[in-house]
Amino acid sequence: MTTYVDTSAWLALLDADDQYHDTARAIWLGALERHAPLLTSNYVVVESTAVVQRRLGLDALRALTLDLLPVAEVEWVTPEDHDAATAALLTAGRRTLSLVDCSSFELMRRLGIRSAFTFDKHFIEQGFAALT
Repeated sequence: MTTYVDTSAWLALLDADDQYHDTARAIWLGALERHAPLLTSNYVVVESTAVVQRRLGLDALRALTLDLLPVAEVEWVTPEDHDAATAALLTAGRRTLSLVDCSSFELMRRLGIRSAFTFDKHFIEQGFAALT
């Protein structure tokens, strides 16, 4: 079963000071050991790259780009996913919900993915299982 990887997981893996770092590391090592299929989106890659570069610096960005991201398949958000995500975002009317989150939900539904490696409560609110 494929697991979707969210920005919050990438960040927790790279930031030793993140409150979820130890949990993220255990989940990551378990996934690698089981050869579990991991998938993320091109939107999550862009968001993660920006956040990691800004918060953690270039060494962490290199680790993300060269060590972590290559383990996951990157699925591109389709124009239909994007349009549906934009509509969902505008309908929700919540400042804490992002276009990247909504696009992740659309992509996961389209691909039939039910579990996410995330520390973002929005995934649970949308009915997905979060690895913890």
